[in-house]
Amino acid sequence: MPSVAKISNLVSHGKSRRKYELCVCTMVWNQASAIREWITYHAWLGVERWFVYDNNSDDAIDDVIQELENENFNVTRHLWPWIKTQEAGFSHCALRAKDECHWVSFMDVDEFFYFPYSTRGHQSFRNLGYAGPNSLRTLVSNLSMSSSRSGGSNIGEIRTTCHSFGPSGLKSRPTQGVTVGYTCRLQSPERHKSIVRPDALDKTLLNVVHHFHLKKGFKYLNLPESVAVINHYKYQVWEVFRAKFYRRVATYVVDWGENQNEGSRDRAPGLGREAVEPPDWPRRFCEVFDTGLRDFVLSNLADFSTGLLPWEVKSALD
Repeated sequence: MPSVAKISNLVSHGKSRRKYELCVCTMVWNQASAIREWITYHAWLGVERWFVYDNNSDDAIDDVIQELENENFNVTRHLWPWIKTQEAGFSHCALRAKDECHWVSFMDVDEFFYFPYSTRGHQSFRNLGYAGPNSLRTLVSNLSMSSSRSGGSNIGEIRTTCHSFGPSGLKSRPTQGVTVGYTCRLQSPERHKSIVRPDALDKTLLNVVHHFHLKKGFKYLNLPESVAVINHYKYQVWEVFRAKFYRRVATYVVDWGENQNEGSRDRAPGLGREAVEPPDWPRRFCEVFDTGLRDFVLSNLADFSTGLLPWEVKSALD
């Protein structure tokens, strides 16, 4: 197996010659059970194209992605076998997406954009009230047009705050998906995730997963939390969460079974190096009850006659 990834001769897999307004790049390891909800939901918000970098999954995620392709979701799987190289994979994806996409979001499959109610001061981003279909694509498109009208398209990155959700009292996987099942989170946000313009990235393509270095003359924009946030379903039920102990995809993120960086913010507070469930795990990381995205999903995406959500419909038919 080659020791480095070649970045030449990248082949576009897009279904159209036009550039997509909004694409998403992610790196996964054994996320077959989660990716359908994540893609279906963000398609409703306007994502047009997905690049899924598969870091040696063995849970048949390729079958799920093929099913999504057959259902006209524009998603492609790219094998990325190198361990602990998420940053390099994202640089590779930025190059791949440059000719296909105006904007690319770099995020994980347990992270979901959410649009709370806007205040009067943020009407330039979107109208008051709940966001509708294609809201995320409209947001980035409007920012591009706004920058152009002001004399230069110098916004190269949009940063969105992440709120980390806990198990929310659950002991087994939520049957309707993470967006409905997890409703309690930490009060203070943790980190951010970014949507970038590939043509605004520094030629080194340096990144730390959450954001890239930009070319001189470009700047980033922090979205106010009243406009958009990311619900990060970071601390899920134990059967899901314990996988985080065994292998991580990011270069700078330590595997939790190793005696390294035990004070890192990446680690779950209060856990040691053993994948042993604490007795109070279902009640941890719960400081604020937040049902906003749950209510939004049930109101806007559930089938009127059956009450099923789009990612439940497939399960019901199988």
